[in-house]
Amino acid sequence: MRDSIINDTWLCHPNNNVRSRGIFLGDSPFNFATPVLFVQLSVSALLTAILQLLLTPLGQSAFFSQMLTGILTGPTFWSGDHPVINMIYPRKSHYVNKTFALFGCMLFLFLVGVKTDLSMVKRTGKKAVIIGVLSFVVPITLNTIVAAIITETIEMGPEVRKSIFFIASFQALTSFHVVVCLLADLNLLNSELGRLATSSSLVSGTCSWCWAIVTMTFMQGPVGRQETVIWMFLSLSLLLIVIAYVLRPVMLWIVRRTSDGKSLTEGHILAVFMMILGCSFFSEVIGHHLIIGPMFLGMATPEGPPLGSALVSKLDSYVSSILLPTYFTVSGSNVNIRTAHSETVAIISVMAVCNFIGKLLSTVLPSLYCNMPPLDAFSLGLIMCAQGITDILVLQHAMRLALIDVESYTIMSITMVLTTGIITPLVKFLYKPSKQYLSHKKRTIEHAHPETELRMLACIYSQYQTPSIINLLELSNPTAKSPICFYVVHLLELIGRSAPLLITHRPGRRHPAQLEGSEHMINAFRLYEQGNEGSVVVNLFTAVSPYVTMHDEICSLALEKRVSMVIIPFHKQWSTSTEIEELPKPIRSVNQQILQNAPCSVGILVDRGTLTGTSSMSSKTIYSIGMIFMEGPDDREALAYVMRMGEHPNISITVTRLVDSNKKKKEAGDGGGDTEQDDRIVNDFRIAHVGKKHHVYKEEFVSNSVETVEVIRSMENSYDLLLVGRRHDTESPLFMGLTEWNEFPELGFVGDMLASADSGCEVSVLVVQQQTLPGAGRRNVGISNNSMDQDSCTVVDIPRKYSRVWPSS
Repeated sequence: MRDSIINDTWLCHPNNNVRSRGIFLGDSPFNFATPVLFVQLSVSALLTAILQLLLTPLGQSAFFSQMLTGILTGPTFWSGDHPVINMIYPRKSHYVNKTFALFGCMLFLFLVGVKTDLSMVKRTGKKAVIIGVLSFVVPITLNTIVAAIITETIEMGPEVRKSIFFIASFQALTSFHVVVCLLADLNLLNSELGRLATSSSLVSGTCSWCWAIVTMTFMQGPVGRQETVIWMFLSLSLLLIVIAYVLRPVMLWIVRRTSDGKSLTEGHILAVFMMILGCSFFSEVIGHHLIIGPMFLGMATPEGPPLGSALVSKLDSYVSSILLPTYFTVSGSNVNIRTAHSETVAIISVMAVCNFIGKLLSTVLPSLYCNMPPLDAFSLGLIMCAQGITDILVLQHAMRLALIDVESYTIMSITMVLTTGIITPLVKFLYKPSKQYLSHKKRTIEHAHPETELRMLACIYSQYQTPSIINLLELSNPTAKSPICFYVVHLLELIGRSAPLLITHRPGRRHPAQLEGSEHMINAFRLYEQGNEGSVVVNLFTAVSPYVTMHDEICSLALEKRVSMVIIPFHKQWSTSTEIEELPKPIRSVNQQILQNAPCSVGILVDRGTLTGTSSMSSKTIYSIGMIFMEGPDDREALAYVMRMGEHPNISITVTRLVDSNKKKKEAGDGGGDTEQDDRIVNDFRIAHVGKKHHVYKEEFVSNSVETVEVIRSMENSYDLLLVGRRHDTESPLFMGLTEWNEFPELGFVGDMLASADSGCEVSVLVVQQQTLPGAGRRNVGISNNSMDQDSCTVVDIPRKYSRVWPSS
């Protein structure tokens, strides 16, 4: 057996040493191929996982951890005769290990192709095209000039002189996948910067791959006859034609077969696997890298559900966590910095710096010309300079074709790791997406003029939430005098794609097959809009993004559309049988992020079925709404919303104000800023609504948390909908002890009490948080990403001593 890594030496070993009989029969597992392979897979996966666990909090990308694993297990840190390394990575295991590594790399890049949305090329704006083209042309031109100058002025070894122009061109390449993976690691996919980087890298990456394929194909011509190049191009063209006009139609047929709700069968998945292996085999036959065919096949695969998402869900974790680390371990075996000469290190380092500067300037300057903020332009330039797995693949193939030598490969790999290791935490430090959501304008219902258009945005995680959102819209009392512009966003998890999507649903436009789940929602809101023409305008969107950045989509849309309130469903919902159904766990984190970053007021809707009984409030004679008013901006926002609802002819309003009897005695009516504003809006409500039919205002005097809870419990089932504020004074005696039993901090003390498992509340609850302006004090209930598992406390009923009621006339 020939080992091309270890000095082109011949290694001979028995062919039947595949499986061990066991240690009890005297066989060492490290003398057999199968156990050694399992150990290698385990070691590479475990080391990569540990490094990611340690380095991810420091802002490092997955590529940095993976490549560092390969270097740590390679000859840079271990001598060739180290007993542990020779036991785990013996020379005779090289071919088996490398076969598995390349197989994993092939599947990984197929998945990259599956996630790539080629339609983005059509949607790419002028700015992204300019940045993408310049970030390819400028660095490769600058690097070529620098390489020519170095060749004429500096003495260097023959191997470096032979490969210096290839080094220059390969350093300048950009990969769409590398940029998208980096953005995903930084949770920037949904940000404005992330979208521009994604589009720009798609343009630059397309140019880079075309350049790499053409260069390597032409350089293989002298190996045989010159016409070899022509045959390689013709064969590659034939492969692309087969993928586009034979294999893609087969996959589209599979999608049509499963578009009516049927799941993919094992036969469908097997057919796709056979296509992957066939394309890889043909790529090797025609002299190209084995990843070329699968990557183009992946691009031809219909992205998203049902086929694309199924392939990603079946393969992604196994390939990324087990097989891919093995590839980086194999890559690291070629990296030995101890054998690199200082002259070569200096030459390639200078070219790497020139490439970095060229790519940075070619991105930053056009970005500044397009009026992008300087810090954002610099961050975009850093992202476009990132390098990753596809660059390593290109270098390895170039080394196999003798375009570069092992020493150059080693130094270029190290510079890639260092560059990416510096770029990633720097971008994380410089670019904060949440800063763009900060609004210095008051975007609240309290401060909105009652006779102007009110803008609201509602999030829907499941189409079953549609009736409750429509009924809440009806409760908001849209009229011709005070219309509502209502934005609805159907939020879907990003599966089977690399780039997030924000799709606008316009009347008469056909929707993509993978968005069929939005059809019922779209039709329901269109019907409501038609029935309320002149008072309601509904704008429908579908946002496809990872849960971790889903809040960016909502916050940016809320800022762009200047909405006054965002409505988000609570992550738990109750069916008609009173059983609790939980939405996917990450949805709770999405809601928490929206609460923290929204540029307007936010309402969390806890739907217990009282909002989903009918599709329109017109079928209900009187709809009863209760409001618990205590103190603070959140309660004022909730009351302002209630005052708007109170104009609806089929709604009765009951506002119950809980007054701290201790504060009344101490202050004797001398209120501070918040108290004065609270009194003002309460008086506005009483003047505008009390005295009208069905509207009531009450005051309840309470002195401690027990009395507070008792009043709230008495209101649990008296209405169809309850509105409460989210944030209150944690030092108030009215909440003493309640903070220790707050199961859902995102609902606040009162909302949590009404939504807790031991609550007897059977009505829907809307928890309101008013917009917090930058620099303003924030009276906050802490939000934790980990829910508390303790049961709520049991409260003993104590009679109230004070009660004053203004009845309706």
